[in-house]
Amino acid sequence: MTSIVLPGGEYTLREPVAWERPAGPPRGRIVYAAAHVVADPLGDNTPGSPAVVDWDATLRFRRHLWSHGLRVADAMDTAQRNMGLDWAATSELIRRSAAEAAGFGDPATLVACGAGTDHAPGAGTLEAVTAAYTEQIETVREAGAGVIIMASRQLARIARGPEDYHTVYGKLLSQADRPVILHWLGEMFDPNLAGYWGSRDVTEATASFLELIREHAPMVDGVKVSLLDAEHEIALRAALPEGVKLYTGDDFNYPSLIASGSHALLGIFDAIAPAAAAALAALDAGNLARYDEIMAPTVPLSRKIFETPTYNYKTGIVFLAWLNGHQDAFTMVNGAQAARSLPHLAEVFRLADAAGLLADPELAVRRMRALLEVHGL
Repeated sequence: MTSIVLPGGEYTLREPVAWERPAGPPRGRIVYAAAHVVADPLGDNTPGSPAVVDWDATLRFRRHLWSHGLRVADAMDTAQRNMGLDWAATSELIRRSAAEAAGFGDPATLVACGAGTDHAPGAGTLEAVTAAYTEQIETVREAGAGVIIMASRQLARIARGPEDYHTVYGKLLSQADRPVILHWLGEMFDPNLAGYWGSRDVTEATASFLELIREHAPMVDGVKVSLLDAEHEIALRAALPEGVKLYTGDDFNYPSLIASGSHALLGIFDAIAPAAAAALAALDAGNLARYDEIMAPTVPLSRKIFETPTYNYKTGIVFLAWLNGHQDAFTMVNGAQAARSLPHLAEVFRLADAAGLLADPELAVRRMRALLEVHGL
């Protein structure tokens, strides 16, 4: 058995789990893993600098996700949109990810990319916000990927009420050439998005959101909801027009929500892909006990990674990718590897092991020891 001295005492790792790869994608649910980007450790990825990406490692990780039967949600908040991934790197990521997906199947099915307004921080009118969205949507379309319309900080800043959201989104949806996914990202993930859809009252915001969806239902594939409120998600799912899917973005309550009928678009699936794929195969087979058995240990891990401040969850995601050998360095664009404390990361290490998600314990221990030494331990 492999052991390591962590903050808090000595810890002995479990035997590694050899997760069986499914024969194909889940049949009963559509599941996206929101994927991170791998920073070039030799690039100037200090805070405020343009992102320098290790493209080989970034694309290799997407192949890892596809190999487990998961779709990829790219260029979203897990990829550090609005937290260091500038538009130049984002647009290249969209093109490269879609081109890489073509080796596995239809890019429009295997990868969906976020389109937002972050390249136009000064957009001060509804027309300017709409134009910014349109430019990014065209980039995604030209790459051949599916479109996810992300929440816009710029729109949240200037919108006077629900009618302004309806004006912008109505124009975007009327121009869509195929159904898109709408993303409702809660303020715990980005405080700049407080009051999205025109109200800080969630009930009022939901009514506005549903009105928009019902008016444009043929062009809405689904909605990705990241509010960390299971009861709200269940009620919203029931209220959606027929044919519009709900993709859970609840990284706290995803096992029960998926089991009860939600599809998924989750940042935590970046970190737990092998276990998630095995659990979804069990769900397809009608083996709910096995599904729960696999998923249950991943929840404490996810809740730790996504603890307050929630928007720093990307650090834990990248940390686990490094421990598992998916990248050679624990470094992030915008210097975000410093966004979590050593005790936090040590607990992520323990919980990942408990969930059977350290594929090579000896490698994980070597890398964790190196990190401890850097911190003087």
